[in-house]
Amino acid sequence: MNEVVQLGPLALASDRLLAVGLIMGFVMALERIMARTRGDYAGVAALAVGAGIVAARLVYVAQHHDAYASDPYSILAVWQGGFSAPAGLLAAAIVIAWRLRPRRAMGQALGALAVAGVLWFTGSALLRPEPRPLPGLPPMTMIDGRPFDMENMAGRPMVINLWATWCPPCRRELPMLADIASSSTVPVILVNQGEPAEVVRNHMLGRGIPTDAILLDSGADLAQRVAAGGLPTTLFVDGQGRIVETHVGEISRAGLLTGISELEAR
Repeated sequence: MNEVVQLGPLALASDRLLAVGLIMGFVMALERIMARTRGDYAGVAALAVGAGIVAARLVYVAQHHDAYASDPYSILAVWQGGFSAPAGLLAAAIVIAWRLRPRRAMGQALGALAVAGVLWFTGSALLRPEPRPLPGLPPMTMIDGRPFDMENMAGRPMVINLWATWCPPCRRELPMLADIASSSTVPVILVNQGEPAEVVRNHMLGRGIPTDAILLDSGADLAQRVAAGGLPTTLFVDGQGRIVETHVGEISRAGLLTGISELEAR
């Protein structure tokens, strides 16, 4: 799930908005519980949330250690997403049980945490979009000017990434995407939006990135047809030609490989 909520010029992933909203709601509930309880509980809310976020990230990284082993610094790239909700909830519960007394206050805090957890899993399920048909694709060319024949992709799952050289997160993820595209059994197509071939070619050559997976959509029509909320946008398309997942924003190697594995399992 990574559908977009458009707030003016900002495009925000709905799952991240849900997570932020639930964290804020939990902190407010915890502060009210502690305000009714005598004792020094300063910092408990921050500690519970902090421990939950760190644990959620570390468990996710451990679950996808192969993906992060090739680029350990990407562990710090939390804006790409990648958290284990059960691990985060468990860590927050441990902090509450450790630091909060009396038992009644602890029980109320754990109850608030449980409500936040139920709302997260329920909201995640409700916000997950139904598969939708991939719309007709505009004419696209390879970087050497040859037309790209989309008929060759019929009946095959694929990943389509929409990007541009002026987009900082696009530039950050591009080497990783090209690397996976070179060896993936599921085609990974990197469709540049609206830039001249010379600009794209110079950018790729200047960074030493192969151009095999690059396609040019000179009119940036594909982003409009799939209603991409911003760049970069990564579409996971199954063998029936349906978009089964959309990731708006920079994607991690772990997230991309997980999406590819799910396509292969369909």
